[in-house]
Amino acid sequence: MYRHNVKNIVSDAKPVERYETMESKRLNMPSPDEGCTRCGGCAKVCSGKAIDVKDGAWSVDLGKCVFCRDCYDACGHIKAVPAPHYALTREELVFKAGDGRKAEDVERPFPKELSKPFRGSVAIRELDTGSCNACEGEANAMGNKYYDMERFGIKVTPSPRHADALLVTGPMTRNMLVAAQKTYDAVPDRKLVLACGTCAISGGLFVKGDVVGEGVSDTLPVDLYIVGCPPTPNGMVVSLVKSLGLRH
Repeated sequence: MYRHNVKNIVSDAKPVERYETMESKRLNMPSPDEGCTRCGGCAKVCSGKAIDVKDGAWSVDLGKCVFCRDCYDACGHIKAVPAPHYALTREELVFKAGDGRKAEDVERPFPKELSKPFRGSVAIRELDTGSCNACEGEANAMGNKYYDMERFGIKVTPSPRHADALLVTGPMTRNMLVAAQKTYDAVPDRKLVLACGTCAISGGLFVKGDVVGEGVSDTLPVDLYIVGCPPTPNGMVVSLVKSLGLRH
């Protein structure tokens, strides 16, 4: 580690992560193995109520999963499999045992007529509607030298009037509802809304709190769901690059 750090300091080359490497680094989601008896032990310990076991069927909702790994500890028949970085619809985040879907199957590009205006670059306005700040910390890292989102044409703008997309984090708290709607209205058409993280997707652990709806899609028209609690910087970058067809 010491030699690696010294090499980065004295080297003329930036210690940048390659896109292919970023895409290959995924979060893991739980999945039952062949020995699973559908006893429901994993569902009982799931703090986000993401796992559902009913009538012999097993499913996990990545929009609710907080990736705590409690289900792995509760049952020896839960294995880790690669999770998608994003999905275009909320329904695609629900994985059922035996359906044969893989992470890559979910990561579809936007239709060309939607993504065409953003093929060259996309300007993001971050909108915190009540998060714990974990998603913001990871989003900030997208701009460092390691992830270097600007090489793909992704940048952050301080004004919604200069933005192409809103990166929304956190559940929609009542105190932020009006401000969020005004921010959305201030973004010029055609605009995108990106629900970033479990809280923005479903309300997460705060869904029973002083929030409006179950996720920001109940108050804003969401175009993209970015998986994670919090999502990783590489996950956010890959989600934008892959869905919009940005250069890489």
